[in-house]
Amino acid sequence: MFDTLSDRLAAVFTTLRGKGRLSEADIDATAREIRIALLEADVALPVVKAFVGAVKERARGEEVSRALNPAQQVIAIVNEELVSVLGGETRRLRFAKQPPTVIMLAGLQGSGKTTLAGKLGQWLRGQGHTPLLVAADLQRPNAVTQLQVVGRQAGVDVYAPEPGNGVGDPVDVARRAMAEAERTQHDIVVVDTAGRLGIDADMMAQAAAIRDAVDPDETLFVVDAMIGQDAVTTAQAFRDGVGFTGVVLTKLDGDARGGAALSVRYVTGQPIMFASTGEKLSDFDVFHPERMASRILGMGDILTLIEQAQTAFDEDEAERMAGKLASGTDFTLEDFLEQMMAIRKMGPISNLLGMMPGMGQMKDQIADIDDRDLDRTAAIIRSMTPAERHDPKIINGSRRARIAKGSGVRVSDVNGLVDRFFEARKMMQQMAGGMGLPGMRRNVSKTRGKKGKKGKSGRGPTPPKVRGGMPALPPGALNQLPPGMQMPDLSKLNLPKN
Repeated sequence: MFDTLSDRLAAVFTTLRGKGRLSEADIDATAREIRIALLEADVALPVVKAFVGAVKERARGEEVSRALNPAQQVIAIVNEELVSVLGGETRRLRFAKQPPTVIMLAGLQGSGKTTLAGKLGQWLRGQGHTPLLVAADLQRPNAVTQLQVVGRQAGVDVYAPEPGNGVGDPVDVARRAMAEAERTQHDIVVVDTAGRLGIDADMMAQAAAIRDAVDPDETLFVVDAMIGQDAVTTAQAFRDGVGFTGVVLTKLDGDARGGAALSVRYVTGQPIMFASTGEKLSDFDVFHPERMASRILGMGDILTLIEQAQTAFDEDEAERMAGKLASGTDFTLEDFLEQMMAIRKMGPISNLLGMMPGMGQMKDQIADIDDRDLDRTAAIIRSMTPAERHDPKIINGSRRARIAKGSGVRVSDVNGLVDRFFEARKMMQQMAGGMGLPGMRRNVSKTRGKKGKKGKSGRGPTPPKVRGGMPALPPGALNQLPPGMQMPDLSKLNLPKN
């Protein structure tokens, strides 16, 4: 969503990198380019004026005029101001001292409230809570049925005493849901309310009545990040008519310019608490202003990447796998398949690479990555017998033909996978030795033998070392990864200093 803004800001910073000091004209020209970039991203005009004014004022300060590298200082200033506009600090949910905690969802029709209720319910369940989703949207056709389906997918209970489709009193449903939550010992109640195609008095009155009936601990305004300036107008109307304590941005995976995300927090004064980045129930997380600012500036989002990895990989399993990688021959195609499936759980490969610092300059290459390559690789491995996965050396010509037929690929694809697997395993062993992965010393010590003839030992030739302990890889080693796991051209990355 922020690609256009990121590209424009990157161009602005590129022009500054060749300057030893910033003149007044340089600062004015930079501020003008930043203003254009923000306006093109559909950021609200009051936000643009405040943002550019703050950047210019700080850029004229002593912290930049005496800096050895002004471009880096300007980038730091823009980053800090972006974090400030997006809310400064991460805002967490406030829970009631006496359960149940009540969370009310409000917003226009089509903003994604019902799906978001399921995402929020699944996220809360993952945090150890027992949420109850309440179907209080009785106007929109099949809204109740949709919430029941989403709740079932999320593994969360749904309270829907009325069929909806214009039948039933939403205020009464919300009131009865409180008693139901206490009876069934649900500690959180998420109330899905009705929306409209536009702001009107009936909509505001109904939302206010539900608010008064359940006295929510949090009222979240759900806004479609793709509607641009209308998001700000709608947010202001809800703030004045109903009131809310936080904002949830949906459809951040869209191709809109993202101005709503930068505007709604500043204009309404209420923090952005959650963000929905896809159609799956798992595409939902807490909104971190500093991480979003880092993504916009093309500096990646390593913390989110680490959190996703911690969710997908078991710590004990990761240590066991590190030992296998270090030993070299113990790492099998079965292990490779297991690791590949864990990576798939983390989301699309293009999204994962996009979180790496410096990858903003490789957007076109990342966009060309097809996750189906991983699926084809998995199909080839799953068409093998357990013995073939454990020892790929036994895969002869007839076996390769059978595997190709079973996985629906060509024999050359099977050949390529097997050949590159051996090369990748060799590379992993060399990298593990240089980086001191857990289990390396233990596994190597078991394979050492007494030296015999000159140049021979139980552990084979020692790879050449370079400064820092990292072994020099054989030529072309990075190009010998299995299909779907191609390494980017690291020589083209323009990484930040240090």
